[in-house]
Amino acid sequence: SADMGFAGNPQHPEVQAAIENAIVQIRAAGKAPGILMANEALAKRYLELGALFVAVGVDTTLLARGAEALAARFGVEKKLSGASGVY
Repeated sequence: SADMGFAGNPQHPEVQAAIENAIVQIRAAGKAPGILMANEALAKRYLELGALFVAVGVDTTLLARGAEALAARFGVEKKLSGASGVY
């Protein structure tokens, strides 16, 4: 999306058209199209179009969501301290 002028907006219609066209062309060439897409609806759409593999999760995102879910079960709310840094 960034190369097309839509940085951070992979759902822009022009970006989606390019992705969908690429999947169709890659399949027509007898190759295996694949993509990384965390959006479940789009991931399913790409599979319907013929993508042979779709990575639907990123390790850091999966870890973060799991940690958030665990914290929520213990009643811990995410609080911003205003301090920068990792500690």
